[in-house]
Amino acid sequence: MSADKNVVVGISGASGAGLALETLRILKDLRIARHVTVTAGAELTIRHELGAQARAEIHALATHDLHPSDLTAAIASGSFRAEAMLVVPCSMRSLAAIAYGTGEGLLARAADVTLKERRPLVLVAREAPLHEGHLEAMLKVTRMGAIVFPPVPPFYSGLADLDDMNRQIAARALATAGLDPEGHLRRWTGCPDS
Repeated sequence: MSADKNVVVGISGASGAGLALETLRILKDLRIARHVTVTAGAELTIRHELGAQARAEIHALATHDLHPSDLTAAIASGSFRAEAMLVVPCSMRSLAAIAYGTGEGLLARAADVTLKERRPLVLVAREAPLHEGHLEAMLKVTRMGAIVFPPVPPFYSGLADLDDMNRQIAARALATAGLDPEGHLRRWTGCPDS
């Protein structure tokens, strides 16, 4: 992959901040420009789950760290060329804002642009259990062209620890967005006993 590729990464306030960190690490390794926006809820979740230093790492991994209310940012326009957008993790609040086109903040606006331009949009939705409103919003965004991607661990891949699990989920989300995670993804090759 080359440095002239752009990916938008929205980080919302759902639990699973480690997934965002691994996504950014992989994208950096692939030399893809990372346009990142972190919601106010995500700021709190990142600090709680990963510690104060994690937000500084996210900032360092971002090619562009964009304020969540900056609707003048390049990613708010359809003329900005991006290969894909991932919202990782994606809270139900952010998913609903995307589903109903509220344009609430930069994350929802960038997702709206991604959908209208028919580019890949992967929503790493984090919630359990789900109620009917969550499911309706998921169905709505799916019909609009987004992919709802629950972060289900690939238990078959011999996960070593939580970091390894986050890495595999992030790599699979990137593959779902049409990006080749190269050696970061352990692909299924069949049962060794069969």
